[in-house]
Amino acid sequence: MALFVTENVSKHYAGHVALDKVSIEVPHQSIFGLLGPNGAGKTSLIRIINRITGPDEGKLYFDGEPLHPRHINNIGYLPEERGLYRKMRVGEHAMYLARLKGLSKREATIKLKEWFEKFSIESWWNKKVEELSKGMQQKVQFIVTVLHEPELLIFDEPFSGFDPINVSILKEEILKLRDKGATIIFSTHNMESVEELCDHIALIDRSKKILDGKVSDIKKQYRSRTYRIVFDHFDGIISNHLDDGFKILNEEEDEDHRYASISLGEGVQSKDLLQRLAPHININAYNEVIPTMNDIFISAVKDNEGK
Repeated sequence: MALFVTENVSKHYAGHVALDKVSIEVPHQSIFGLLGPNGAGKTSLIRIINRITGPDEGKLYFDGEPLHPRHINNIGYLPEERGLYRKMRVGEHAMYLARLKGLSKREATIKLKEWFEKFSIESWWNKKVEELSKGMQQKVQFIVTVLHEPELLIFDEPFSGFDPINVSILKEEILKLRDKGATIIFSTHNMESVEELCDHIALIDRSKKILDGKVSDIKKQYRSRTYRIVFDHFDGIISNHLDDGFKILNEEEDEDHRYASISLGEGVQSKDLLQRLAPHININAYNEVIPTMNDIFISAVKDNEGK
């Protein structure tokens, strides 16, 4: 069962269609990638989920119930545009936001201490927010977003401004949050992070959902039946050993090996490629080229432009 569902959600701004009948289902205890180019409608949908704005049409459900103001305490939202009070001290600010989320002073103190120790930032407690770098401020905002352990977490470009080490730390924490029971909506332009983290995705382009499902199923859907082989140098032309059922997409070589990417025609099996080439060349490696989420993103958006 899905923790969060939208049904045919639409939103208009002064003649501009931000969302056009967008439906998504976010499974319990999953990381759900909300993807799309700039201006596609992702932020509009996130704002509606957080009840910052309302939809013009459509319905939203939280754990099987129509979305209600009381559900907001079960949602943690880390926006792309961060917003801490620069003149406040870090500990005071974190405590203030924790209390707004319903934690008692004692609960907030215990949990903040745990998170500050986890991120090795105890020394920041009495610093003013304006003394922190952008990345340091984002760590604080991440902590106060997850502190009250909401059922649904929404991260909008959570790694923006972080160095690779801190990105790795945050990714690890996000996976731990999911494993402990949280459901996460994750919006990003970094398709490498989508590959690493997301179980499901929905791709929005020009206000419409154009693709959704399990990441593994989508990658199978976009398979191009292309294989890459690595083989020893030999005196000959590889195409001489293939017929019209195979198409060589590219060939390369270095000091040690030659490489070829070959697509299979209709009805041709991967074993047929091996049977044709094995008697003539020494094959060192052979694998199917699986499309990356970056490849799929670009392909789906380009296909949608022609519609």
